Amino acid sequence: MNLAYWIVAGLLALFYLYGGGVKLVRGRERLRPMMAWVDSTPMPAVRAIGTVEVLGATGLVLPPLTGIAPWLAVAAAIGFVVLQIGATGVHLARGDRKVALNVSLLLAAAVTVPLATTWI
Repeated sequence: MNLAYWIVAGLLALFYLYGGGVKLVRGRERLRPMMAWVDSTPMPAVRAIGTVEVLGATGLVLPPLTGIAPWLAVAAAIGFVVLQIGATGVHLARGDRKVALNVSLLLAAAVTVPLATTWI
């Protein structure tokens, strides 16, 4: 169970750490080629999403690793499920039917939720 958690949560954390970091440091022009939705979203909201992603990635890894507040790993995984439901909705509302990555991330986060309960 622990190995499964670390594999799935580690991959999710790497993805969200990179994706969130990119949203925090790049401007709209550099984000546009890979995230068309940034044109219709205020940059403070894009930065906020990036912050949530980086904090969530940290929440998947540090609490189980340190043993401090391990329930945060469950909260981070649930947060990523909610985030991907919203992201999929945004893509579909914009007419973008390329949601395979969002659905994959949603499923990975959903699998992580019960795996993260091993530390509670």
